[in-house]
Amino acid sequence: MSPFSSSMEDPGISLRPSIHYRPINPDDLDRLEQIHRDIFPIKYESEFFQCVVNGVGIVSWAAVDRSRPDGHSDELIGFVTAKFVLAKESEIDDLICYDSSKGEETLIYILTLGVVETYRNHGIAMSLISEVIKYASGLSMCRGVYLHVIAHNNPAICLYKRLMFRCVRRLNGFYLIKRQHFDAFLFVYFINGSRSPCSPLEVAMFVVNYMKSGIKSAASKLAKKEEKGLKWLICKDTDCVLPTQTKPNHGSSSGYEFI
Repeated sequence: MSPFSSSMEDPGISLRPSIHYRPINPDDLDRLEQIHRDIFPIKYESEFFQCVVNGVGIVSWAAVDRSRPDGHSDELIGFVTAKFVLAKESEIDDLICYDSSKGEETLIYILTLGVVETYRNHGIAMSLISEVIKYASGLSMCRGVYLHVIAHNNPAICLYKRLMFRCVRRLNGFYLIKRQHFDAFLFVYFINGSRSPCSPLEVAMFVVNYMKSGIKSAASKLAKKEEKGLKWLICKDTDCVLPTQTKPNHGSSSGYEFI
C-alpha cells in the first residue's frame, strides 16, 4: 500500500490537533478520491465516491483537524465508509441470533477506513470505528458491525481486537491484488443482543484446546512410564481458525483499511 503522498498540499499537523467528526459531504469528493488513490492498492470507481459523498446507500464519517490553518480546518484527514446489509443475506447469518418478531434485521459492513499518514497513531481510526458502532447500536434492527481485513495488516487487526471485535473466520485467498492472492480475517462486533451463544470459531478453539490438553496429559503419562519410541505431534494454537470459507474478493471496493 502506498503511503499518503508528501507531494500533496498538506500544511502538517499541529502539536495539539483538534479532531472533529462529521458526515462526508459533496465538498469532500476530490480529497476523498485522492486519499483513496494514495493509500489503497486498488482503484475505486467514481460511482463509489459519488455514493459516499451523497449518502446513497452508504453511511460515512470524516475526521477533520479544526486546528489546521489556511483554510484546511475542514479538510479530510481520515474517514470510514460503510453500508447496510440484510442480516439473512450476509455471510455471517449463521452467527446472528434472530428475533423474527422484530422484522427485517440488518448489519453494517465497513467498506473502507483510512487516516492520512501524518495523523496516524492519534487514535483517529479507533474513534471513527467507534462512531460506526455508536450509530449501529442506536438502530434497534441492527445486529452487528463487520468487516474484512487483509491478514498481514497487523495494526488494523490489533485495533479491532482492542475495540472488542471478534475474529470469527479466516478466508484463504480472499483478496486478489496485483495478481497475488492474500488471506483475510473476518471480524464482527455484535450489538443489540445478537451475539451467537457459540460461534464456529469458539467451537473450533475449544476442540483445539481440548485436544491439546488431552495430548499433553497422555504424553505426561507415557513419560512417567518411560515408554520409548513414541512421538506426539502438538499443533500450535492460532489466533483465528478456519471453520468456513467464502468467495474470494477480486479487487472490489470493500474490506480495506489503512490506519
